[in-house]
Amino acid sequence: MGKGRLEAFSDGVIAIIITIMVLELKAPRGTDFSALRPVIPVFLNYVLSFVYVGIYWNNHHHMIHTAARVNGRILWANLHLLFWLSLIPFATNWIGENHFAPVSVAFYGFIMLMAGVSYSILSAAIIALHGSSSTLAMAVGKNYKGNASLVIYAIAIPLAFLRPWISLALYVLVALMWFIPDPRIEKVITN
Repeated sequence: MGKGRLEAFSDGVIAIIITIMVLELKAPRGTDFSALRPVIPVFLNYVLSFVYVGIYWNNHHHMIHTAARVNGRILWANLHLLFWLSLIPFATNWIGENHFAPVSVAFYGFIMLMAGVSYSILSAAIIALHGSSSTLAMAVGKNYKGNASLVIYAIAIPLAFLRPWISLALYVLVALMWFIPDPRIEKVITN
């Protein structure tokens, strides 16, 4: 079956996720710059979450671009990814409203870990359909960057109970690792 509906549906869900996140931002009470101080944690976490959703959208686009077709397994794997991404607004709001409390920071990391795992499952489903010599298989290779991301999340989650700021720094590190669209896929697509 064609991949057009999967792409359109995924784009729509991701657009809704971003919309929900921005709607959770509340305007500060007051008219001077000091009124912004209480909303800074919420805004900073919104920025991080927006970047994460953007990274997933961008890399999802590149990954699906490598697929000639999709099957039921890929559709379900894609829904699995969208499920975890849809929880990002909740986790974002929880961290911001509670000023980076340890449990909320750990939960945020868990959501990111599961999104990363589900992205890997989607990638594996596409490779399974298209073969080990497919464009995506050649581009991903051993997926060191993806696996490193999962390890960093797994370290950051329990660390959140000791030092939430270190966990947040690790989440930022992973975002920085993925900020530029996956050059492995772009390189293989353009050749």
